Formats: sequence, C-alpha cells, structure tokens
Amino acid sequence: MSHPHTSHPRLLAWIDEVAALTTPDRIVWCDGSEAEWTRLTDQLVESGALVRLDPQRRPNSFWARTDPSDVARVEERTFICSADEADAGPTNNWMAPAEMKTRMTELYRGSMRGRTMYVVPFCMGPLNAENPMFGVELTDSPYVVASMRIMTRMGAEVLSAMGDDADFVPCLHSIGAPLEPGRGDVAWPCNETKYISHFPETREIWSYGSGYGGNSLLGKKCYALRIASVAARDEGWLAEHMLIMKLTSPEGTVRYIAGAFPSACGKTNLAMLEPTLPGWKVETVGDDIAWMRFGSDGRLWATNPEFGLFGVAPGTDFHTNPNAMRTLAKGNSVFTNVALTDDGDIWWEGMGEPPAHLTDWKGQDWTPASPAPSSHPNSRFCTPIEQCPILAEEYHDPRGVPIDAILFGGRRKTTIPLVTEARDWVHGVYLGATLSSETTAAAVGQVGVVRRDPMAMLPFIGYHAGDYFQHWIDMAKGASGDASKLPRVFYVNWFRRGDDGRFLWPGFGENSRVLKWIAERLDGRADAVETPIGHVATPDSLDLTGLDLPRADLEAVLRVDKDEWLAELPQVTEWFEKFGDKLPAVLWAELDALRARLADA
Repeated sequence: MSHPHTSHPRLLAWIDEVAALTTPDRIVWCDGSEAEWTRLTDQLVESGALVRLDPQRRPNSFWARTDPSDVARVEERTFICSADEADAGPTNNWMAPAEMKTRMTELYRGSMRGRTMYVVPFCMGPLNAENPMFGVELTDSPYVVASMRIMTRMGAEVLSAMGDDADFVPCLHSIGAPLEPGRGDVAWPCNETKYISHFPETREIWSYGSGYGGNSLLGKKCYALRIASVAARDEGWLAEHMLIMKLTSPEGTVRYIAGAFPSACGKTNLAMLEPTLPGWKVETVGDDIAWMRFGSDGRLWATNPEFGLFGVAPGTDFHTNPNAMRTLAKGNSVFTNVALTDDGDIWWEGMGEPPAHLTDWKGQDWTPASPAPSSHPNSRFCTPIEQCPILAEEYHDPRGVPIDAILFGGRRKTTIPLVTEARDWVHGVYLGATLSSETTAAAVGQVGVVRRDPMAMLPFIGYHAGDYFQHWIDMAKGASGDASKLPRVFYVNWFRRGDDGRFLWPGFGENSRVLKWIAERLDGRADAVETPIGHVATPDSLDLTGLDLPRADLEAVLRVDKDEWLAELPQVTEWFEKFGDKLPAVLWAELDALRARLADA
C-alpha cells in the first residue's frame, strides 16, 4: 500500500472497508503527477490495453479498444436507489438501497483480486471554489485513472484540500474481473454483469462490470449530474447536461449561453463553434455539464465542473469542429474505439477520405470496401479542456458566468423549427420538459426512435422527473422577483429535413447565424413571428450574408406545421401522464394553452 498523505478518518475507514471486501493485491494513492501518468500509460501499453500513437502526430496520446460488449452507457443497468421508490420516479430504474447493496457487495467480494486498487481523489470544478465539490473514486482500472486525470482535477492537491474532515462523494468502481494466480489478463477486462447504482440520500455511487465512459468515469454523469441534481434540488441550484459558451458580437457585447442537447446532437460542436459570420466570436466555457446557482445579483451563474472533453469522435473534423481538432492536435489524449492507421495515427468516419487500410475498433483489418464502419458510433476522444484554443478565461473563475440564454435542442427531422423563443420562464420549462430527439449511439439500444428527453436529462435526473420540473419552475424565485434577470429560453433544431431527406439547414459554423438572432432578441432588435408554439424567427430576421440557402429551404426550416404539431399533442399528453400527480399543474396548463392556440390557428 502506497502511503496515504491524509488523516481523513472517514476516507481511511472507507478505503479499509472496500479493500477488505474486494481484496486487491495492493493499494495505490494517485497523486495526479506527470510521473504517475507515464507509469500508468506505460503499464497500459505493456498490457495491450493502450497503443502508443506516433509522437510526432499525436504526442503523448493513446489508442484504446474496449470489449465489444462495453461501448456505451447501459441505461437499463443504471439505478437510482432512493429510500422510497416513489422518489426515483417513472424515468429511472429503482431498487431498494439495502437490496442493491447486498447484491453488489457479493459482486464486489474479491472482485479486485490480482489487481491494484487505485485511490483517486478528485474535485468537480475549481479547487478554489467557495464550497469545493470533492469525490474519491476507488477503481481497479488504470484506464479509468488515466481518464479521470484528464476529466477532473485529480490527485495530491485535492487530497490536501480535503483536509481531515471535508465532505466527499464516495465512488466505488470495479470492472469485476479478478485475476487468478497464473492466469493471463485480457486487454479490456470487464464483466457481463453490470450495475451503475446511485444512492441519493447518502450521496454514494457504486459501479460494477463496465470500464467505459459514463459507467466508470464516475465524476462525469454519475456525480456531476445524477448525484449533483439531487444536491441541487436540496440546496436550490441546477446541475444540468449543458454546454456553456461565451458569445461576443462585433461591437464587443458579451453574452453567455447554456445549451441542453441529448448526447451526439452537436453539443460539443456548438460549444467550440467557429462562427462563419465575420466579427462574431465564440469561446468555450464547457461542452457537457453546467452547474448553475443564483448570484447575489439575482442572475443565474454557471460553472463547468469538468477538466476535460469526452467527445463523440465520428463526425468530428475540421469542417464540423475545427477547434476540437486543434485541441486534439496538442496531444495528451486517449482515443477509444476509433480506428488506427498503419502509421500510428487515428481515423474515424467523417475525417475525409479513408486510408487504404486501417485497424478497426475491433482490432481487425479494415478497408474502404469493408461493410461496417471502422469506428464505433459512440467512439470517443478524451482530452484536456485547457488545450482548447478558444477556452474562455472565465472557465477558471469559481463564480462562473452569468447566463443570458438557455437553449434546448434535439435531433428532429420534422415538426420543430430552426429556432423558437419561449414566451416566459414557465413556457421555457415546458419546452425543456417536452424536449424530444431521435436516439443516437451514445446509449445502448435502438437508434433513430423519437423519445422525450427532458432538458436532455432523461438518463441523468437523480430523482423523480416531476419534482425536477417543479424545481425548474421554482428556480424563478431565485431571481428575487425580477423575471428580467432570468435567462431567456430558446428551442433550436439544426436537423430538420426536407421531403427528399436532405438537411435543410447547413449547421455547424452556420449556427452562428442563429446565435446572432438570439443575441439580437436579447437586445430587443430581432423580428419574430408569434406562433402557437412561441416566437419563431422570420426568414428575413436571420443574417444569411454569404450563405447560399434557397428561400424555400429557409421557409421550410422555420415552418410551424399545424398538422405536425397536432400530431405531437397526444404524444406529449402520454408523456405527461407518466408523472401522475407529480407533474406541475402549470405544465398541463401550458399544454392546454398550446392545444387551444393550434385550434385557433
């Protein structure tokens, strides 16, 4: 056991308890140093779990392949173990805490045999925050340790800041693959049995069986959203699945925008946008998670609790997200389930012409004639956010940034126009509560099915979604009675298609034109048409300078089709009925008002 540089009694007792249960061969306290990173990555290369990439092209970067059964978040194995089943609500899987702990304790028994248990102290958000949010992950996966070093502020500095009595979220993770004496290991050990369990009352996370992504990097979705959303409900703030961007106009006016989009719907691309409109500038504060609290000025302030970017690789290139590519070019990254080139680089679908030969994400030969993609649809890059060339200086400010606008957006081929502004805060909550998107590969299951994904938080709300909607409505009280201090709410859809299946809007950098319209709405300058669903941009209110977009496409992408929306009403009604008495009455009232407006249209 490496020497612990702490005398934190609760932490030490917990580690002793877990070690007695899981029986690792040794315990290593992680310090987050460069030497530790080198030691870990060397070890992972030696074991076959990582391949070192060409140091000229990808300095200090690595390629990883997971087991084909361990490629995405397993929502059907993710549980909210609240004391009362009713508190988990209809959108979460539930098991009684005692039953889950009994079941998982037996799985953990001896699960780290033959392996090392790493102690990973980490902080979500800046260490110099007024109330730093600490966690400690115990894991038997060196891949997880390496990834947590990128994704969180991790190591000796955090342990020191915790002192002897700081509160922390205990995060227990095991891949569930004990090594028997004399038996060889595999490159990606994991277990077919998987549980990702959250205990909201005691603020604990237990994860077993998976070594990948949100299932194992427990600071990310598990802590920063599922557990943090419960803390936020109890303490009067919001923990949200949102990007945070700084938007500066040619005149120097700065606006801060948060945006909630389901996984693989372009959130990272928007957070790192390179505007096509001259003079406009976007800077990144965060690409995935926003913690928002009211400041003394009555405004909602947002911080990004993460330290890295964990982005979907396929479709990321110099056209869709040049700033992500520039970030990755600086190295210090882990690429998982993408393809490997013969000269030690990585490649994925969307990066231009494919090479004549690759090693695909399953470790097999791949050519352009191969029937399957070279990279898994949910393959990822994991890279330090401080390498982002457009990182806003405010990223480091523990106070965060004051949010002017919140965007909700999903992937819809029909119905939802390019951009709509909510009438007021409650209408904005309604738009978020009814957010819908076609499913993507970020979660296990069928792709392309329209599902409701409230505030893009469906898999991440740590308690009853009806109470979550009420919490959003109640947040208006934090503005000290001045509704003008609340962020304005907008609903966007970059993915509308024509009858011929074409995308009607070019997206990516051209989305800066929509951001300009939103900024002008905040200034009271841009025109909108009043529709049954809200204030929709008029065709002439969008700045299309230099963009060759047929007028018919522009009108189609902004169209509010009465029949499509009437067809949406029964789906929303069915969705709201899931929440029973917990659904805030004001959301039923919003639906009734929409129905009446459509009838009059």
